Amino acid sequence: QFPSHEKYAIITDRPDGQFKQGGSMTNSFSRQSAGEAAILDAAVRLFSANGYDAVSMREVASEAGVSKANIYHHFDSKEALYRAILHQSAEDLSGLVETLAEGAGSFESRISEFAAGHLKHLDGNPLASRLIIREAFSSDDERSRVLVDQVFGSIFERIVSIFRAGQQAGALRRELDPALCATLLMGADVFFFQARDMLNQLPQADFALHPARFSREMVEVMLRGMMNPEGEG
Repeated sequence: QFPSHEKYAIITDRPDGQFKQGGSMTNSFSRQSAGEAAILDAAVRLFSANGYDAVSMREVASEAGVSKANIYHHFDSKEALYRAILHQSAEDLSGLVETLAEGAGSFESRISEFAAGHLKHLDGNPLASRLIIREAFSSDDERSRVLVDQVFGSIFERIVSIFRAGQQAGALRRELDPALCATLLMGADVFFFQARDMLNQLPQADFALHPARFSREMVEVMLRGMMNPEGEG
């Protein structure tokens, strides 16, 4: 049985570097013990590789080098452990989105900053990111509800609000669907993250070696389009 979609807030900011390259799930909360961090790291490795349903708490304990009882000391259930991973994976991205949604700057600069920050988040948290992407493609309604309630929903809503604000300010065409715009923006980052190894093998895709360039030019194409207004129709 997959976790129930119990809601909780995911708007806590976290200082840069709390997630280490390679997918560490180190918590920003000072009260987290080394044992709890080891359990989260082990769980995200197993869940991202095998999926939630295929992983047992015994396997998590073995991977973390702790007893099964020690896991239950920190987490009431497998569901609680899974929710903790989702919560941590969303914290720093949620903080970035909140800052952009409430902050100053032009519409274009805010969208560019989010695109770069989102891609950096994916690259900096590869295991948690792949877990979320894996679950997003599971074609399971319950899993989708969990991801929306605990990870994706509030972040997506904020990105949509930035596009809607751009429309109200006259920077974006009013007939466009803000949710579609947000989907295209985040989807481009996710595809780059997932397909980067393959893209690196394509000589035409030299942008794959330069994430910052990809992010910058992707936003440029998205906001200004591909067609040359002075060229042929």
